Amino acid sequence: MKNKKTKKDTDSDKKEKKRKSTLDELGNHVEKFAAKTAESIKKVIDKALASRNTVLTIRVNDDSNKKLSMLVEAGLFKSRSESAAFLIQEGIKSQESLFSKISGKLEKIDKIKNELRYIVSEEVNKKTN
Repeated sequence: MKNKKTKKDTDSDKKEKKRKSTLDELGNHVEKFAAKTAESIKKVIDKALASRNTVLTIRVNDDSNKKLSMLVEAGLFKSRSESAAFLIQEGIKSQESLFSKISGKLEKIDKIKNELRYIVSEEVNKKTN
């Protein structure tokens, strides 16, 4: 018995090859995108870590410690300290409007303190003169 391929089998083979080719191409695009994303993340992390110049000693709960360690184990950071510094910086960035409001209030507080100093100084000067 001869095993002859029918036109239907040939069309099916072509469709299968085209599908595999499309999937391979999609896989390549996803791989390139993942590599670019990883590189972008690395650049952001490196920039964030480069500007660190103040040492803080902090205590964290067990869950936070595990999450910081996960970032180290994943190879994103060299230490829990680096991962904590990055997360703190990102948290501050995400709350920029809050810090802006706080800054405005602190400026008002400083102005009131200066006014009080002036008032006290004036009163002291009146009594000494």
